[in-house]
Amino acid sequence: MPICLGGNEEAIHISRVDYIVEAPETQMLFDAPQVAPSEIDTQIAKHVMNYIHDGCCIQLGIGGMPNMVGKLIAKSDLKDLGGHTEMFVDAYVDMIESGRMNGSKKSIDRFKTSYTFAIGSQRMYDFMNNNPGLASYPVDYTNDPRVIAQIDNMVSICNAVQVDLFSQVNAESLGSGQISGNGGMWDFVLGSQWSKGGKSFICLSSSFTNSKGELISRIVPGFTPGTTTTIPRQMVDYIVTEYGAVKLTACPTWMRAEKIISISHPNFRDDLIKEAEKMKIWRRSNKLPV
Repeated sequence: MPICLGGNEEAIHISRVDYIVEAPETQMLFDAPQVAPSEIDTQIAKHVMNYIHDGCCIQLGIGGMPNMVGKLIAKSDLKDLGGHTEMFVDAYVDMIESGRMNGSKKSIDRFKTSYTFAIGSQRMYDFMNNNPGLASYPVDYTNDPRVIAQIDNMVSICNAVQVDLFSQVNAESLGSGQISGNGGMWDFVLGSQWSKGGKSFICLSSSFTNSKGELISRIVPGFTPGTTTTIPRQMVDYIVTEYGAVKLTACPTWMRAEKIISISHPNFRDDLIKEAEKMKIWRRSNKLPV
């Protein structure tokens, strides 16, 4: 395992240890296969890139799309970015090694990328080993919205499963069937918006194809009973699909529905408008952006 240097509580004194069990030399850490970003992931990442500027501090979730953001940043002309995240992933190696991310503008943990756990490739583990530019912290530090809010221009980029027309976000379940935990999403969505100049991006593909070959919209009128609401509507900042990014902060209900439908898959927009009309959250004067 790599020796991971820390911000605090990354180590305990040997006097507190009862037993040490050594792994065999042949036992290696899980070398996580890299998820190749899809064309849709790339389109979503490009939309998010329009909002990132020099000096921003980046938090990435897991998956092909956040990884693509990191790769685009590494190839960009951005500079002086910072990193503060729950999960350290290979995309951070790309951003740091490219020179785009140096932490020089961070108000806390300056010149360091802070994180609480890491899953990635052997290349990433080798990069982490004894690296003084990384700081491992307990999760109650990295994910505390009050800590996140101290970092100016904090940009949080997370994935979701569904968004409804009220802008409620489901990132955990299909109906009552749980497929994931909420992780640090709630913490970073809130903390990034408390940050001076900060932004939260909740990203998802507008649709997916099920096992029967049917195209299913991820933008839905309302959630199936039993579905988890990970992020309540009043906490949502930006929602992003391959069709664009919309800012929902302080928008009334009918405007949220209009904006969300504008980034849904075109095949479902008419049906979503009809459902919004039934729910009385659509105005006759509404016009979708061309």
